[in-house]
Amino acid sequence: MCGIFGINGAFANEQLKLISQKLSHRGPDDAGLFVSVEDKIGLGHTRLSILDLSAAGHQPMIDSSADVAIVFNGEIYNYLHLREGLERSGGVFYSNTDTEVLLQLYIAEGVKMLDSLSGIFAFAIWDGKKKELFVARDALGVKPIYYFCDKDLFAFASEIKGLIPLLPSEKRVNNDAINRYMSFQWCPGNETAMDSVFKLGPGEYIKVRDQNIYETKTWYQLPLTSSPIKFKKSDSLVGELTKKLRSAVHQQLIADVPVGAFLSGGVDSSIVVALAREMNPDIHCFTIDPQSLGDENREGGDLPYARRVADYLKVPLTVVEADPHAMIAAIGDMVYHLDEPLGDLSALNVLYISHAARRNGYKVLLSGLGGDDLFTGYRRHRAVHMEEFLNLIPRYIWSMIQKISSQLPQDLTSIRRINKLASSMRKDGDERLVDYFYWAKSSDIFSLYSDNFFKGMRNIDAGAPMLNFINGLPSSMSPIDKMLALEQKFFLPDHNLLYTDKMSMAAGLEVRVPFLDPDLIRFAARIPESQQIKNSNLKWILKKVAEPFLTSDVIYRKKVGFGVPLRSWIRNELRPLVSDVLSKESLQARGFFKHDAVFQLIEENDKGRVDGSYLILSLVCVEMWCRRFIDQKSA
Repeated sequence: MCGIFGINGAFANEQLKLISQKLSHRGPDDAGLFVSVEDKIGLGHTRLSILDLSAAGHQPMIDSSADVAIVFNGEIYNYLHLREGLERSGGVFYSNTDTEVLLQLYIAEGVKMLDSLSGIFAFAIWDGKKKELFVARDALGVKPIYYFCDKDLFAFASEIKGLIPLLPSEKRVNNDAINRYMSFQWCPGNETAMDSVFKLGPGEYIKVRDQNIYETKTWYQLPLTSSPIKFKKSDSLVGELTKKLRSAVHQQLIADVPVGAFLSGGVDSSIVVALAREMNPDIHCFTIDPQSLGDENREGGDLPYARRVADYLKVPLTVVEADPHAMIAAIGDMVYHLDEPLGDLSALNVLYISHAARRNGYKVLLSGLGGDDLFTGYRRHRAVHMEEFLNLIPRYIWSMIQKISSQLPQDLTSIRRINKLASSMRKDGDERLVDYFYWAKSSDIFSLYSDNFFKGMRNIDAGAPMLNFINGLPSSMSPIDKMLALEQKFFLPDHNLLYTDKMSMAAGLEVRVPFLDPDLIRFAARIPESQQIKNSNLKWILKKVAEPFLTSDVIYRKKVGFGVPLRSWIRNELRPLVSDVLSKESLQARGFFKHDAVFQLIEENDKGRVDGSYLILSLVCVEMWCRRFIDQKSA
């Protein structure tokens, strides 16, 4: 993994060097620039060496004719197969890198190259003959890429902070995006909190000529309309899924540096480790101790299961103990590294584990990320699966349930979940699917906004990107298939994958996600709902795959999650930070939120009348993001 950036337009070399410094954490092993003054193009790269650790892997990489240059962030897992095909056609290679394969594949096939790639990537290619810049992102959006474009300048970078030196001195906030961060904790779609900066979407590419984008295209479509797999026996389906998952895990072990793994003790990470162990019997695993964070209410958390899996598979396990006070002190750095005001402190767990892995000499970790999003691993999937029966309850009854549950103590998990379900069941069809992602009601969020902020919003519907996407799906799709499509199109790239990439790269570490192998995704899309969820048992088919490799108490245990005790922290350890960042003076100076409404939210949350912890954290993250990226102040 690496950091990439580039400019098409008028620029100074000092700007390129400054951007390189801002992205140096993504690639601490090497750095390079490619500049053509005549063509007004500059490309830059900071390298984390994974394949071919020699100088032959230096980037930007230029072809032998000096007409084409590439900067690449990611891994192409089938690069050796692609290289063989290019060699048969006369290609000559001077390194053992996937970067050189990408370069020659572009020269041979152009944009069609994307259909051949199995991997995670964001790359940019300057074609000197066409005077054209080609920027592309992988199918599921594992690797991020941001861009900025005005009439005489186009720029891109792996992180927003890399674009800051090029943006106008007066930076503006995107109010619609802020509303989405407040609503979901993350921002679905291509917009960011910075009004002039956009995300290249998963499976998209753009072409730039004369400093202007002249083509934007989605080159990858989620496999939504495939016919269901028909196996006479479930065992046959389990066997085929096992084969594809094994292939994905084994393929992603390729590296010229040691490869380790995250191990939470859940079924996803555990099955990845079990399959990786077939190739590397001593694969080193890493996890975090939730008790060290003061999480006393999670029934022991994941750690006992992570230890049980490590003992059962006979693999080494490093347990990271994190001081909650040190973690809280790192929230400002978290916001800075995330580039976006995501209100989810789970990101800090990834950061701490990534630092521990680097201290142990690892540059690459495998992750079980994506298993929930392909195989129905979230509570909302169970709710959608049960809608046929839940819809038998009249709408007015759900209204009564919500009204009653809203008046009960919100510090009880069961009450919060009943309240959320009742709120969603009051909505219709596709709108209900989007509603499952909300952390708070829109009316409660709007009550916090100042009049000026609200007037600055162009679209008050935070869920619009997701609703627009659903409207384009085939009408024949089932609600659970639509929900899984939403997970893969938005929740994965805009939340889970985003914070996993940013937090791991802050430590100079690469995370690989075998569950998001393209062949596996296509296969998972064809698994019938009856094999995904049985008797309200989520991820049924994946758990059957896990049975030969793991013990039943690990496979069929209650899902705990990979988080921090935020509700407790907001009332205790986080209170000094909340009081400082959300002070009356701070809120009035920013002008986004009504200080009296924010203070009331905090007071109601303290008394347990509302469940406002995540909303309060989102407020904190938005203000801290503004300080770092708008005001340009240090943490």
